[in-house]
Amino acid sequence: MDKSLVLRKLTELDLLREQLGEYRNESEETYQSDWKTQRVIERTLQLMIEVCADIANHIIAEKQLPVPTGYAHAFEVLGQAGILSRELTATMANVAKFRNILVHQYTRIDAAIVISILQQRLDDFVSFRNEIVKLLR
Repeated sequence: MDKSLVLRKLTELDLLREQLGEYRNESEETYQSDWKTQRVIERTLQLMIEVCADIANHIIAEKQLPVPTGYAHAFEVLGQAGILSRELTATMANVAKFRNILVHQYTRIDAAIVISILQQRLDDFVSFRNEIVKLLR
């Protein structure tokens, strides 16, 4: 496995999470009324999820695990291989499904869900990072 590639991706994930953390206290009203805030939050969440999926796909390829059929399935494959915990597997699969909404259904993005992720779920990315670092050891 190309550990340096995975570590670079994890560093990118940390940076994105830190940047998004600046918006952690945004209210739903502010989010809905400011398109720039929406764009920053949504795009950064999308990038974070895609970085995690890139890492997942790299590990899957290196370990010759079953080829995933999509973003959510990539995390499920890692879970089935015992690389991610059951709880984190479910969480990351749900996050991946949310990424698809961000990318493909802009008009249907629920502000309450975005703010909930922003305020309560950013640590899920830290958990992902930690489980991947454990794999690298």
